[in-house]
Amino acid sequence: MGAQERLQHLFAHDRSDPLFSSQLTMPQLKILLLLYRMGDTSGRELAGLLGVSLATMSGMVDRLVAHDLVTRAEDAHDRRVRRITLSGHGAEMIGKIITAGLEKQARLLRRLSPEELRAVHDGLHAMVRVAAEEAEEAAAAEPVA
Repeated sequence: MGAQERLQHLFAHDRSDPLFSSQLTMPQLKILLLLYRMGDTSGRELAGLLGVSLATMSGMVDRLVAHDLVTRAEDAHDRRVRRITLSGHGAEMIGKIITAGLEKQARLLRRLSPEELRAVHDGLHAMVRVAAEEAEEAAAAEPVA
């Protein structure tokens, strides 16, 4: 864990760059990350997840729509419900924030010996496997709506 923490600190500048240049407020960033994770979502769901009123959520979404980061559309099954989705621009912005530092990581990996690369490869694949197992377990434990 110590090595992972040190690596995170060494990557901090590269990872923070797209975040700080985005001009997003923390609540806006949270909305975009939730939409990235959950896909299209109702304003009521987002308000509940962020612990804000529906009116507050509506104002935040209005600003995100104005900046072409999300779209708002009528629910196909209930015209009273508005579904909020990442726009192409919003998905691109969140993608850059999430994957920031990949170029630096690739550059560092090219400096490793074949044996070191194999060890990193095997270790990362083991971490992905157990993370996927844990995600499946968490999804199975979630109540069905």
